[in-house]
Parts: sequence; C-alpha cells; structure tokens
Amino acid sequence: MELRIGLVPLPVYLLLLALIGGFVYMGKVPTDISVSIAVLAVGGFTCAEFGKRMPLLRHIGAAAIFATFVPSFLVYAHAMPPVLLKNVAEFTKNSNFLYLFIASIVVGSIFSMDRDVLIKGFLKIFAPLAAGTVVAALVGTAVGTALGMSWQHTLFFIVVPIMAGGVGEGAIPLSIGYAAILGHAQGEIFAQVLPPVMLGSLSAILMAGALNFAGKRYPHLTGEGRLQPGSEDDVRVTELPAAAVDVGQIAGAGLTAIALYMVGLMSHKLFDFPAPVVMLFVAVLLMLCRVVSPQLQQASGVVYKFFSTAVTYPLLFAIGAALTPWEKLIAAFTIVNLITIVATVATLMATGFVVGRMLKMYPIETAIINACHSGQGGTGDVAILTAANRMQMMPFAQIATRIGGAIVVTLALFALARVGMA
Repeated sequence: MELRIGLVPLPVYLLLLALIGGFVYMGKVPTDISVSIAVLAVGGFTCAEFGKRMPLLRHIGAAAIFATFVPSFLVYAHAMPPVLLKNVAEFTKNSNFLYLFIASIVVGSIFSMDRDVLIKGFLKIFAPLAAGTVVAALVGTAVGTALGMSWQHTLFFIVVPIMAGGVGEGAIPLSIGYAAILGHAQGEIFAQVLPPVMLGSLSAILMAGALNFAGKRYPHLTGEGRLQPGSEDDVRVTELPAAAVDVGQIAGAGLTAIALYMVGLMSHKLFDFPAPVVMLFVAVLLMLCRVVSPQLQQASGVVYKFFSTAVTYPLLFAIGAALTPWEKLIAAFTIVNLITIVATVATLMATGFVVGRMLKMYPIETAIINACHSGQGGTGDVAILTAANRMQMMPFAQIATRIGGAIVVTLALFALARVGMA
C-alpha cells in the first residue's frame, strides 16, 4: 500500500484500472462525479509518473508535459475509447472544476506566503524584475515580429506566457481570460500558450546552470545565494505560530477562496474586469492589510498544497483530453517560436544582471531570480534553483513566479481587451 502511482496506493490503482477497464468493456462509463474523479486520477497520475521517470526530461517539468500531451495525442490518434473520452469531456465541461482549482491555487498561494517575506522580498527584487519584464517583452516582441509574426501574437501568445508564472498559476488563467476576450475555445488557447511556458522554463534552467558555472569563474559577481554584499540573511522566513489546523479551518479557507472568486465574478459582471485578476488583487490586499489570521494562512497553505499536489495532474489530463487539440499543441513548436522564446528569457536574465549590478546587488543572483520569472511555476523554480545551486533563494523565486506572474497576467488581459488581435 505504500508503493504509489502518483498519490494512489498501488493496489488501489490496479483496482481502479481494472474497474475502469471493465466499464469500458461493457460500453458505458458512469458519468457521476466519483467515477470521473477516479478516471482523471488514474489518467493524470499515470502520465505524470511516466514523465517523472524520463531521463533528463524529469528535471524540466516532464510530469506536467506528459499529463497534457499524452491524452491530447491519444484523442488525436483515436486511441482513447470513446466512452472514456465522453466521461472525461462531459465532466470537465459540465463541472467547470477548473475554476475551483484556480481559486484554490491563487488565493491559497497568496495567503500562505509570509507577509514580511512578501513585502521585503518584493521590494528588493522589484527593480531588476520590473526592468527585466519590460525589456524582455520589448525584445521578445521585436524578435518575433522581425521573424514574420504579428506583434500581437508574439506578445500575447509567446512572450506573456513565458512570464505568466507557470501552468496552474499562469497558462490556465491566461487561457481562460484570452478565451473570454477573444471568444475562442479555452482549450485551443491553452494549446498555444502551453509550449512557450515549457520551452521558456527549459531555457531558464540551462541559462541558470551556465550562470552558476560563471559564478565559479568570476566569484566577485556572485554572493552564492545572497542578493547583497554584507547580508547574511536577505529574507528570514518566519514560521507561522504553531497551531493545529483542523478540518473546519481548512474548509473555511476553501470557502474563502471561493468567496474571493465570486467577488471576481461579480466584478466581471459589473465592470468587465477579469475575474481571476480581481480575485488575486483582493487576496494580496487582504494580506497587506493584515486581515488574514495566522490560522487562515496555515489552512490556506493546506488548501494550496492539496490542489497543487492532488488536482494538478488530473486537471491537466482533463484539459489535454477534452479541450486541447493535438494539432494546436504541435503547431506551436516552431523554430521561429523557439528563437523568440530564447531571446525573451536571455533578455530577462541579462537585464536582471545589469540592473542588479547597477544597484550594488550581486548580478548573478538577480539574474537567477529573473530566470525564475520565466519558470514553469513551482516545479520550474525548483529546477532553476537546483541548476544554479541556490535553493536558499526560494522565497525570492516564489515572489518572482507568483506575484510577478500574476502582474504579467493582469496587465496582459487588460491590454488584450483594449488592443485585441490583428
């Protein structure tokens, strides 16, 4: 029972596999929520397990890649039984559990951050991060335009996804917002914005490793994990007061996330503001105003960890099978896109390096933090900091990914609503 496929104990996994196979053989897979959860869990964790065991690729988020790409390909190749696909598609479209995931991930991640880390860390990395984001957006858009793409497509579908904060916190809410603004299917948009997220993260990992090597050759450029000279502890991560988080507090945190999402929905109805964006800024505002109690912070952390650990891969499997056309996914992997992505990430990091040095910070460290801004969410942060051998900079990486990504998503949705697509 301690051998697991993803989170599922092996005997339970084999039982579920046999039962799902039996229902498929009988020609009808029940569409109630319990069976659908089992189908998505088995599919998502199976694909993720393959990704986690791939040499080299497992270090660059292959689990998320496989969980999205494999079901999309199976549908394209007609290798997924139609009754199984019907179950996944109906549950995904009718339940809209994607929005529950977004609310729990966004609000939970913000509420679970230490307030002092959020403020002090963001203030320290704001200048290199903001400058890098602006310059990378300009250079990336210019490169894509020079290679024959429209500037709108380059900016909104290649450059912005790279800096949007990963898959769960970036590509998914971005695709929802784009779909609402442009009137397209969310799955088709997701298929276009996902490849830049993955390739941008891969580029950042490779460049972070190169910067670690450069730091050993030129030690005066690096603080080996410290941002500023003379600072032994840039951001002290203070532990929340020890307290038991009971089930009631966790349920309350989940309902708080849903309430904030409904605030976003109401703003969308009244003022046409994107719901995920409003939800995020209300969450940040509540944190800055000390409205969130330590108990709610701890409970929100549990909600965030549950959804990021237990729901991400089943959700990606559902999106891949039900909403993501294989042709759209593959069409995004072109040499023009690759050149644009590498130019964007390189500019983001180079600007962080230059601005950090101008501000008397260690330039290699500021460049690595900027690299995390183009990573594949939390998985990307771990991979980038591991490649750079600077795991102690995780608080800064989280701010660059979560807050930096959220700001990019917000600005992109507002901009797209104003300028549209050519």
